[in-house]
Amino acid sequence: MARIAWLGLGRMGSGMAARMVAAGHEVHVFNRSPQRAEPLVAQGAIAASTPREAVRDAAMIVAMVADDPASRTVWLGPDGALAGSPAPGAFAVECSTISRPHVLALSRQASERGLRYLDAPVTGLPEAAAAGALTLFVGADGTDLDAARPLLEPLCTNIVRFGEVGAGTSYKLMQNLLGSIQIAATAEALRTAELAGLDLPTVVDTLSRGGAASPTVVRVARLILEDAHDRDISFTAALRLKDTRLGVEAADALGTPAALGHTALDIFTRLVDAGHGELGETKVIDLLRE
Repeated sequence: MARIAWLGLGRMGSGMAARMVAAGHEVHVFNRSPQRAEPLVAQGAIAASTPREAVRDAAMIVAMVADDPASRTVWLGPDGALAGSPAPGAFAVECSTISRPHVLALSRQASERGLRYLDAPVTGLPEAAAAGALTLFVGADGTDLDAARPLLEPLCTNIVRFGEVGAGTSYKLMQNLLGSIQIAATAEALRTAELAGLDLPTVVDTLSRGGAASPTVVRVARLILEDAHDRDISFTAALRLKDTRLGVEAADALGTPAALGHTALDIFTRLVDAGHGELGETKVIDLLRE
């Protein structure tokens, strides 16, 4: 078993870290809100007061945080993970959905400190994280990934390598931008059905069985039908906006128009600006009802 440093204990990060604890690893956890570590400590994890403390002698450092600023907080600065003393050749694994420029800069800084960096954003909801059923989208040296696989095993059922560092994030941002477009389009379709006087349960059931269905369309349509925007939230409107913005920025940097992506960005920007950032992303239906 190995010593693991875990940075970030949101709904996804908590479930993932718990998998490492259950696998028998010595897991040192850090979260900016310390109380979030308490359930994991009860399961056998060890709380650390700073990322620098958490990574001492660690064979692998994993970060799962919300955005670029949070990632910078846990990795950089005098108390950041890169200021610590992990084991020689330790793996630095960034599982967060963050910008590609930040991934590339962080990779360079980690490599300068002798760490093996894996760009490894994940796909799956919190339930999949807790079950170890995620998929990792990896950008990394192939040899480094092969060496890291045994330690990553408790987290996932599938690892897809897209290329070198940055490639995993490029794929994740493209996928999430497509998801944002589907969410906005699903809400628009259901609002159109409402205005046409159609029975929404029948519409959602039929849509879920039809050729336009996808896992995202089915999930979002059912959540909209349940009006479940303020409970059991898997993904907030603020996080959806962040992912949409990063996806559009990545597309813009490559010179592709991303017209639908920009439309989704406008919709989720309006949703968050209306004060709904901490509600579920499916609250977008009510924006279209106004």
